[in-house]
Amino acid sequence: MGSLSGFLHRPLTAAAAVAVTAVSADLTNRLPHPKSSDPPSLTKPSITTSSNSAEGSKSWVPRVSVSNLSNLSSAWRFPLSVPNSSLHSTPNFLFGSLSASVTSPPVLLSLYQSANLAKHAQRAEFTSSTPSEVLYRWHSPDTEAHVVSGNPDCLSEKSRTVVVLLGWLGAKQRHLKRYADWYTSRGFHAVTFTFPMADIISYQLGGKAEQQLDLLVNHLASWVGEEHGKNLVFHTFSNTGWLTYGVLLEKFQKQDPSLTERIKGCIVDSAPVAAPDPQVWASGFSAAFLKKQSIATKGLLNSNDSGVEVLVGTQTAVEPKPAVAEAALLVVLEKFFEVVLNLPPVNRRLSDVLDRLSLEQPKCPQLYIYSSADRVIPVKSVESFIEDQRRAGHEVRACDFVSSPHVDHFRNHPSLYTSQLTAFLEDCVLAPCKGSAPP
Repeated sequence: MGSLSGFLHRPLTAAAAVAVTAVSADLTNRLPHPKSSDPPSLTKPSITTSSNSAEGSKSWVPRVSVSNLSNLSSAWRFPLSVPNSSLHSTPNFLFGSLSASVTSPPVLLSLYQSANLAKHAQRAEFTSSTPSEVLYRWHSPDTEAHVVSGNPDCLSEKSRTVVVLLGWLGAKQRHLKRYADWYTSRGFHAVTFTFPMADIISYQLGGKAEQQLDLLVNHLASWVGEEHGKNLVFHTFSNTGWLTYGVLLEKFQKQDPSLTERIKGCIVDSAPVAAPDPQVWASGFSAAFLKKQSIATKGLLNSNDSGVEVLVGTQTAVEPKPAVAEAALLVVLEKFFEVVLNLPPVNRRLSDVLDRLSLEQPKCPQLYIYSSADRVIPVKSVESFIEDQRRAGHEVRACDFVSSPHVDHFRNHPSLYTSQLTAFLEDCVLAPCKGSAPP
């Protein structure tokens, strides 16, 4: 990895200043008016499955200006949880080695600290030193897995396979547990890996997150090497999980290239974007900051005959609008990432990881799960990447969930989601044992 050492301090500070300056020229056009009319209709396929979503936010900030964007706590009332951590550096596992003296970008830090906390007790949930914030956890197969496995002859093959779940930005272990439980109930091992927000924003060279990532690589390599026939499957979520997968592939290649041959399948949920995109990064961080209050958690709206907007139905689909405060946050973050992602060392490091994911994927089947309603990852980016992978000769499957929000397809459409996973695993991972089973 290339070193960014101390010289990043001034560029990142300058990036923050540029972001604030740029907002003054762009904020008026980008913020929705509180009394604006209904969102314009969009032509979408008919939606036959229901989707659950919380009611959109109705909050309104009376006066939003450049002068108060750096101290939004007086105007915003989103109940954000702020990590109890010193925020002072940039993620090393993507951007290369950073000096511990690198100061966190002021705008991003200010935005993250601006929340008016509803419950101070929530701070402990984000402290990676607590037991609830272990960065990765191993889940053993359910002892009753043969009951739901569907094919007892493949139970041994499943027990020699571990599914590595790489979480989205801001995901916690409890968010990935439902996915791990589904895999273990069917006889697979599962590993859940997450980066707490504190570790994403304040990343220390040689810190816990970096150590856990190396420990995960060593653990997987050791487990696979214990016995012939042990395999890996990766299940990634959003851009954070996707980029983490790219870094793991890089580490596998350096440590033991044969490890990539043990990867028998890759499932990509709500990703990818093949190039560094400021709008995508802004949307991802905004969704992670605002959580349930974010527009990214809302699926497609539909207008029924009475003119009432609903989240279920087969009428004309419409896009919900973000609240004014979220629109302001998106403007600032997008301007910030327009500068940061174009810094040569940052852009080069990200491009290296993304090129590996685009051009050097393991020779294993791929399943892409995405949605036309995703407000973070553009559907065109996903479908373009899928076509590129097919042209490169990879076996690729894909399913557009149409109406469900970003990384929320399992909750909104559990039957369809699990049927896609089941078919993929049986055809791609369990094919050898199925072929050898007696008729």
